[in-house]
Amino acid sequence: MISAGIDVSAKQLEIVVNRNDTSISAPITFDNDAKGHQAVLKVLQKRKVQRVCVEATGIYHLDLCVLLDGTEIELMVLNPKAAKQYADVMMKRSKTDGVDATLLAGYGQHMPFSPWKKPDDAFLQVRACARRIEALTKQRTQAKNQLHALQATDTTPSFILEDVQLSIAQADHQIDALRQRTLQLIEANETMQQVLTLLLSVKGIAEASAIQLMGELLVLPDDMKAKQWVAMAGLDPKHHQSGSSINKKARISKVGNRYLRQALYMPALSAAHHDKHVNAYYRHLIENRGLKKIQAICAVMRKLLHAIHAMLKQQQPFDNTRFFDLSGTTA
Repeated sequence: MISAGIDVSAKQLEIVVNRNDTSISAPITFDNDAKGHQAVLKVLQKRKVQRVCVEATGIYHLDLCVLLDGTEIELMVLNPKAAKQYADVMMKRSKTDGVDATLLAGYGQHMPFSPWKKPDDAFLQVRACARRIEALTKQRTQAKNQLHALQATDTTPSFILEDVQLSIAQADHQIDALRQRTLQLIEANETMQQVLTLLLSVKGIAEASAIQLMGELLVLPDDMKAKQWVAMAGLDPKHHQSGSSINKKARISKVGNRYLRQALYMPALSAAHHDKHVNAYYRHLIENRGLKKIQAICAVMRKLLHAIHAMLKQQQPFDNTRFFDLSGTTA
């Protein structure tokens, strides 16, 4: 059997091909993006790989796995704990991307095969819609900024202003139409209907934000913990310390899913101003912890993601009284 192991990170893919343990290739590196995924597929097909073993990494492996799922290549997504136990059995002392990929290729050769289950097509469709809406929204914002700059000078021809205004109007129409189509997809699926209702119970999350959140959260594995969600969103703290002279303040890592991070920002900002419990937490961070406003919002985003995780697991609406205890505080 010809197997391949793929070590996945946020930005890169490391591939090793194992041919019946008689020939093991040197690691090959690709970018973890759409172009890199197509290049990976070409290599796998050229080398006639029959089975691929990938270690689960939150969201970073998903797009590649969806692509491979549509081919004749067998695909297994391995739990990180199982990968670590296999490495321990093989007595591997070093840990690099190349070593991990080699171990995954060996796992595909020798261990029982468990096929990967692709997320529901409806969930993937909502994610595609959400990301398209995000791209259109970004284009509209750029056009509005451009219009503001063009209007600041009398030398701009009127037909240029009209053209940019038309682009903004077209983007508005596309976003509204696509949002309605997405809501129709959600209404046709009972599970997604329930998730939408739960998300809308949060003061600060409207339909637009709910769609963006659902697009990123629905495709995640069911067994992911809240802390893994936070790390996957890039909202986990990043520490920079060296010796006794360097000890910088922690910042969010931003090594994660930027779509989810963007989807959380406006709900967190809105809730911090309009929900008394969230507002109390926000003010506590600024007044008692000494955080800057943007740092406090990031902390609200992180705690809100924890709350959403609990809501979806327990199928319970948002309880703002559990977000921050108001006893002992003044209104």
